[in-house]
Amino acid sequence: IILYMFLAVSIVCDDYFLPSLEIISECLGLSQDVAGATFMAAGSSAPEFVTAFLGVFVTKGDIGVSTILGSAIYNLLGISAACGLFSSVVSRLSCWPLFRDCLAYTISVAAVLAMISDNRIYWYESASLLLIYGCYILVLCFDIKINQYLMKKFSPCCTCFTKATEENAEQQPLVGWREERGPLIRQQSRTDSGIFQDELDYSQLSTSLHGLDEISEDHPSVFTMPEADMKRILWVLSLPIITLLYLTVPDCRRQFWRNWFMVTFLISAAWISAITYVLVWMITIAGETLGIPESVMGLTLLAAGTSLPDTVASVLVARKGNGDMAMSNIVGSNVFDMLCLGIPWFIKTAFINTSGPIEVNSSGLTYTAISLICSVVFIFLAVHLNGWKIDKKLGTICLVLYLVFTVLSILYELGIIGNNPTRVCGN
Repeated sequence: IILYMFLAVSIVCDDYFLPSLEIISECLGLSQDVAGATFMAAGSSAPEFVTAFLGVFVTKGDIGVSTILGSAIYNLLGISAACGLFSSVVSRLSCWPLFRDCLAYTISVAAVLAMISDNRIYWYESASLLLIYGCYILVLCFDIKINQYLMKKFSPCCTCFTKATEENAEQQPLVGWREERGPLIRQQSRTDSGIFQDELDYSQLSTSLHGLDEISEDHPSVFTMPEADMKRILWVLSLPIITLLYLTVPDCRRQFWRNWFMVTFLISAAWISAITYVLVWMITIAGETLGIPESVMGLTLLAAGTSLPDTVASVLVARKGNGDMAMSNIVGSNVFDMLCLGIPWFIKTAFINTSGPIEVNSSGLTYTAISLICSVVFIFLAVHLNGWKIDKKLGTICLVLYLVFTVLSILYELGIIGNNPTRVCGN
C-alpha cells in the first residue's frame, strides 16, 4: 500500500496538480519562483495544513508543531538531494528568489520559536505569524520590481546577480514569443511563465497566448497506453488510480476543461492530502509492527511521507530544468507550513477559547531551531559555491548532510547521545 500511494501521488502531481499550476501562472503572469512559493507550496503542503488542524482541534497535542518542525530538515536537505540526484538536467538558479525565501523562512522559524518558548500561545502571537506571512505575500506581489532594484544596487559588487540573470536569459524556451511582445516583457519577466512547456509545445502555447480560440492538437487521453515496456507495466498497475482521478478531477490539459483549472487545483490538492493520510497511516503501522521508536519514525519515514507531495512536485519540475520553481517550492512550502500553525492557533485563541492561551510543549526545540537555521544557511551557501545550479554534486552533498543530521538525531532520540527516554509507536 505504501508503494502504491507513492505511485498515486506522482500521478496526481504529474497529470493534474502541476498542469493546473501552469495555467494559474499563465493567467496571473507569475514567474517560476513566485508560483513555486505560493500556489505550488500551498497545494503540496495541504497534508501539513490538515495535520496542524488535527493537532489543535482534535488531538489537542503537539502533533502539528512536531510534524511541521520535524519534517522541515527533510524538506530543505532531503528534497534538494532528490532534485539533484534524480534530475538528468542541470537547472540554473537565480540569486534573489532563493535569498528571499531563505530569509522569509528564517524569520518564520525565529517567530515560531519565540512564541512557544514559554509553552503558551496567545492570540496576538498567532496573529503576528499571519502578519509575517502577509508581508511575505506582499513582497511576492512586488517581486519583479524588488528584484530589478537589487540587481541595479548590488550587481557591481555581487556577480551572482548578473551571472544568474545572463544564464537565465540564455535558457528562455520562448524567446521568439518574448521578442514579439517587446522589450518590456523581457525586462519584467525573470523566467518564462510557461513553466512546464517543452519545445514541442511551442506552437501550441504561442497560439493560445495570441488569443486564438482553437488549438489544433488536444492533449492525449490518460488512457493512452505508453510504448515502453516498463511504463506499460506501471500504467496497468496504476489503471485504478487513473480511472478514479479521471472521474473526479477535470483534466485542464484538455481544451474542454481548460477554464476549470482552479477546480483541478483544489480537487488535486484534496486528493494529495487523502493519499498522504493513507500513506502516513501505513507507515505508522509498519513502524509499530517492526518496533521502531516513535521519534525515529518521525525523523525518517513520517517526515518523508508527509513531505512526499513536495518531493514529487519539486523533482518533476527540476527534471524539466525549472530550478527556481523547485527551490522556491522547497523553501516556500516551509514558510507556508509556519502559516499552517498560525491559522488554527489564531482561530482557537481568538474565537473558540478566548479565556486562555494554548499550552504547547517546547522541549527540544532549541536543537531543532539550530538545525533549521544551519540547514537554511547551508542550502544558500552550497548553491552559491556550486555556481547557482542544481546538479548531482549538490544533490550528493545535501544527501550526505541529511544522513549525518538524521543519524545524530536518532542517536540523540534513542538516548545513545545525551539522556532521552524512548517511546515505541502505539505505546
